[in-house]
Amino acid sequence: MIDVKFLRENPDVVRASQKGRGEDPAIVDQVLAADDVRRAALSEFENLRAEQNALSKLVAAAKGDEKTALLENAKNLANAVKEADTKRSELEETTKKLIMQLSNILDPAAPIGKEEDFVIIEHVGTPRSFDFEAKDHVELGKLLGAIDTERGAKVAGSRSYYLTGSGAMLEFALVNYAIASALKAGFTPVIPPVLVNPPAMEGTGFLGQAAENVYHLEKDDVYLVGTSEVPLAAYHMDEVIPVEKLPLRYAGYSSCFRREAGTYGKDTRGIIRVHQFDKVEMFSFCHPDQAQEEHKRLLGWEKDFLNAMEIPYRVIDVASGDLGSSANRKFDIEAWIPTQNAYREVTSTSNCTEFQARRLNIRYKDADGTKALATLNGTLVAIPRMIVAILENHQNSDGSVNIPKGLQPFLGKERFEPV
Repeated sequence: MIDVKFLRENPDVVRASQKGRGEDPAIVDQVLAADDVRRAALSEFENLRAEQNALSKLVAAAKGDEKTALLENAKNLANAVKEADTKRSELEETTKKLIMQLSNILDPAAPIGKEEDFVIIEHVGTPRSFDFEAKDHVELGKLLGAIDTERGAKVAGSRSYYLTGSGAMLEFALVNYAIASALKAGFTPVIPPVLVNPPAMEGTGFLGQAAENVYHLEKDDVYLVGTSEVPLAAYHMDEVIPVEKLPLRYAGYSSCFRREAGTYGKDTRGIIRVHQFDKVEMFSFCHPDQAQEEHKRLLGWEKDFLNAMEIPYRVIDVASGDLGSSANRKFDIEAWIPTQNAYREVTSTSNCTEFQARRLNIRYKDADGTKALATLNGTLVAIPRMIVAILENHQNSDGSVNIPKGLQPFLGKERFEPV
């Protein structure tokens, strides 16, 4: 949620941000108008309360007919205070609903444009040249007894799969490597709930533009998370954290669920785009002044992971029109997928500044009082896409797959062989 004081003082900045995202800048004026009415109602309520308090003192000192008259005035004033309080409360809710429609303010450095207008920051590694016809991950998965999409579809429908044998073992290795790396970097490992209540989902910004991809269990009014960012962000909801404890860093391992609405016909083969997958997510609560540097650190840890997997990749600065509503800037890492002759997203990291913290009422306390802190998130490993990248980049002509050196200690061997 945007700071309404900042909005009052810098409306043009917020309008430009909305426009840069391809969203409606007119909401800014609606919020400002609603806020003016809200502030007037608040002033009216406070004046009436002050008048009520003064009258209460007069009543206490009065006697006889004077006291009777003052009590009658006090009764009428109490009704007026109650009505003013109701009006104030209703207008505050109206203003809040409007403010919640505004996305986070863009980082001035974020590229402006649509999805395809991203900026490439760097390329790392060189795509491999094969001296044989490379197999895709579906074919390799069958040869290795690692991926079963046919039975996945039979049991759970399209975009579903089983990881079996070496596929399951590869997931365990990836998760163990990710958690070991996170521990080394000072993160606290967390296994969070994957069912969350509406305030947690709304507070992180996933009931706005992303709502169509969220699974909602209406009978219980809970949501299946699409990323452990949601329960990790809400972990300190309604709390005040001493500034000396910042940054607080968590690495959450969970299953994630996405409806993949609007992707009909995209990535229907294999496990690139699926409804359920496991992921290790980094999450940081930090001082707002440190958020940009923390963002670079999260990106660095993601790059370290890709380097250890020995996979060529590129880092992109995501364009404004492709950002989630909570992020003011996002970097994606895209791994090279040989059989698609393309780079595909495998991790991302977003700086959400104080946007989520205001919605979730998470603050830090220092000598100057309490203020909203900053939140950041970054995927350390999303299992299916990392499996795709490893299988395709490290395959051999006989269908075997070399295991990256970083994972070999967790698997006890150097390659996966066809079964």
